[in-house]
Amino acid sequence: MIARGLTLAAVVAVLDQLSKAWVLGFFGEAGCAAHYRPVTRFFDLVLTCNTGISFGLFNRSDIGSLVFMVAGSAIIVVLLVWLSRVRDTLLAVALGLVIGGAIGNVIDRLRFDGVIDFLYFHAGGWGWPAFNLADSAICLGVAAILLDGLLARRGASRMIQGQVARGEDVSR
Repeated sequence: MIARGLTLAAVVAVLDQLSKAWVLGFFGEAGCAAHYRPVTRFFDLVLTCNTGISFGLFNRSDIGSLVFMVAGSAIIVVLLVWLSRVRDTLLAVALGLVIGGAIGNVIDRLRFDGVIDFLYFHAGGWGWPAFNLADSAICLGVAAILLDGLLARRGASRMIQGQVARGEDVSR
């Protein structure tokens, strides 16, 4: 399972960096800058640099990108250890998505002192913070981790119900 998770992590990180390189080239920039291009009534292509954490929290804070880069790197190490112990495909894929997204964003912090975001969805006066492919992979991975936990809990519950129905002792 570790090979599957690591392969997916590498694919996510590469696609994330390629998508960010495309956006930088589209706007003619070499790094963080501010650009805006409407695409549809609900979607704009933007170029922005998030120096904080998810959804712009702590953006322009004194904490600094270095702290977030170190924290992201530590999280990647913890997730790699977890991945090395996984025996389930869904969980390996989920961890691969999160690891790949985290790697993509850490690379940005190394290169640009912040994370390049470029996808901006909105409706009327409401808008979601701009994000990127790495953020999407992290969100999908976390959702899959939660789904895996729910499925595992359901499976354990069914196993216990079956043992009770057969009159087995489940108090252990």
